[in-house]
Amino acid sequence: MTDKIEVSECVHERNTEESTISDATFEKAANLFYALGDASRLKLLEKLLRREWCVTELAESLKEEISTVSQRLKLLRTLGIVQRRREGKHIYYKLSDQHICDLIANALAHADE
Repeated sequence: MTDKIEVSECVHERNTEESTISDATFEKAANLFYALGDASRLKLLEKLLRREWCVTELAESLKEEISTVSQRLKLLRTLGIVQRRREGKHIYYKLSDQHICDLIANALAHADE
C-alpha cells in the first residue's frame, strides 16, 4: 500500500508581486552554485579565501597536477568567481569580490554545523 500525500492550499496571504530579478541574473546565480557544487573546486576556493595564490602553489598545496588546477581556475574565472594577475612568469589568482568570499565562508560554516 502506498501512502497518499495530500496537497493543500497555502493559507498565507498570496503575494501577487512579480520578481524583479532578470532571467540573466538567475542564470548567473545558477552557474555560481554549479561552480561551488564540486568539492575539488570548493577546496581550491577555500584556499583562495585566505590569500592570493599562484597556480604552482595551489597545485602543490592540493597535491594535484598544475593542468588540473589550471582547468578549474579557468572555469572559475569564466564564471567571474576568481580574478588573475600576471607577475613575471607567474599567474596569481584571488577571489573576485567580498560577496564571493562571504558566500564560500558561509557555505562552509553552515556545512560544518
